[in-house]
Amino acid sequence: MVDSICLFEGIYYSRLLPLVYFRPTYDLRCGILTLREKVQHYFPNTPISLHCREYLSDLVKQQNPGVVVNDVKGKSCLFLNGRVIADSKLAQQLSTDIDTLFVKGETIIAARVSGSKLGSLKNKLNDLFTFSDFNELLKKEVDAKVIHYPWDLISNNGEQIISDFNLLTSKVDGSKIKGKIYAGAHLINEDKIFIDEGAKVKPGVVLDAENGPIYIGKDAKIFPNAVIEGPAFIGNKSAIKIGAKIYENTSIGEVCKVGGEVEESIIHSYSNKQHDGFLGHAYLGMWVNLGADTNNSDLKNNYGSVKVIINGEQVDSGSMFVGLTMGDHSKAAINTMFNTGTVVGVSSNIFGAGFPKKYVPSFAWGGSDSTTSYDVEKALDVARKVMARRNIKLTDVEERIFRYIFDLTSEERKKLGMPQ
Repeated sequence: MVDSICLFEGIYYSRLLPLVYFRPTYDLRCGILTLREKVQHYFPNTPISLHCREYLSDLVKQQNPGVVVNDVKGKSCLFLNGRVIADSKLAQQLSTDIDTLFVKGETIIAARVSGSKLGSLKNKLNDLFTFSDFNELLKKEVDAKVIHYPWDLISNNGEQIISDFNLLTSKVDGSKIKGKIYAGAHLINEDKIFIDEGAKVKPGVVLDAENGPIYIGKDAKIFPNAVIEGPAFIGNKSAIKIGAKIYENTSIGEVCKVGGEVEESIIHSYSNKQHDGFLGHAYLGMWVNLGADTNNSDLKNNYGSVKVIINGEQVDSGSMFVGLTMGDHSKAAINTMFNTGTVVGVSSNIFGAGFPKKYVPSFAWGGSDSTTSYDVEKALDVARKVMARRNIKLTDVEERIFRYIFDLTSEERKKLGMPQ
């Protein structure tokens, strides 16, 4: 046993940009739960502290009052990579009283540290961890799932919905149907459907859990004639619009409005895709809005492996299916078309005819014809208005981070020849 667990960020967080500009890696969703929430479930009796990039520390503290951030308490600690998908098997593998570095190939999974070594690591908690920080420890190979790139979240999502569903509903007493089911709704394989209190499932809805479970959160609303195929997750207070088609392996987080056709995608939370249009093998961050008839391709015409630009470098995903990755606070106008494997940074506004470039940097304004830098004051003004519609205020801490990310990404825009 250890006194605490520290979820840490390593140097490879950048492979998950732009999704992690506004959050640590462990706050990404995969399945029903975020990576951090899985750790909390599988290590229930151990205090968890949070390590993050220095510029995020005030935001992480604000979002997690009472949680230790960029510090470690106790005489022993299990440092756990924030990109790991925790499960009961991993928890068992990491159980040891001997200081050990747990790896999978060239990836740090965890490190059990105590004594003077722990003391020296405490002094490095404002930096990102690397192998060299743990090289004096006994090394042990373990079997673990790790998120390396955004498409790994998508490829693991269906399996994780199933796993999280079983974890969360195993403690449910009585019926799994807590919300209101209207006459004319059809529930297929009802034992694998959970509908929380306050949720409403309207007439004509089909919830098909024959091939996987469906989890619908508190106060969610499924409008008439929508169809949801499991595995699927609909978060608290989200709305699935009339006639929507939500296909398998899709997670829609809290307070979203979603319509049209969605397949094998993750919508983090507080984002809207209200109208017709296709979203497939995609990850949308928070406060994203896709205009009517926005579509993304997730399959090349030649059925080849999709190449994606990640942090300025082209990476072969090794997958035939990769859709849109869009960072927080970005928007797309009506009839926007995104090519296979397109990446859009944070707080960008995409509009105009034709396909935008496959890589759109953060704070971009425009489309295929021309793109310029999005003025940070205007971007902040839009963010305030959008958040106010959900009765949420943009805090001073969030505003500082907005400005920091604008400066952090300015060189990227210059390299792409975008007017500043």
